[in-house]
Amino acid sequence: MQKRPIWDAAGGGRAEKPVISSRLAYTAGHLIREAGNFMNVETYNAFCKSLPHTSHVVQWGGAHVWKVAGKVFAIGSWNDADEALFVTFKCSPMSYDMLKEMPGCRPAPYLASRGMKWIQRTGPETMDDEALRDYLEESYRLVALGLPKNVQKELGIA
Repeated sequence: MQKRPIWDAAGGGRAEKPVISSRLAYTAGHLIREAGNFMNVETYNAFCKSLPHTSHVVQWGGAHVWKVAGKVFAIGSWNDADEALFVTFKCSPMSYDMLKEMPGCRPAPYLASRGMKWIQRTGPETMDDEALRDYLEESYRLVALGLPKNVQKELGIA
């Protein structure tokens, strides 16, 4: 495992600590962000655009909403406090039960309160960008599978 100096919050100085991933490092039990390594709106939009038959709209107060055949599969919005990108996605019931309890994730406002299995990633504490991309792909798949069979066939996803 690669080692590099990171800020040691407990000791008030720098310390050699192992790098947990290319995006995250832990020290004294706290997450340290490495600048510039978290999904921003440009990388979020580029990833969603790479999925077949998607469309993009900006709605609901500036949220970047991605759809497949007119059905939402991802919503990117901002936390007004620190302008962090929050990403909301549909997931399986099992993933929902697991993710809703994890730091940096929560049941999606409005959607989850209506019984829908949608999660909002609010920070990278548990889910890095690679995992987020996997969940976005799964959200796309779940939404596409919910489309009428004739639409799935037209889009070549059935």
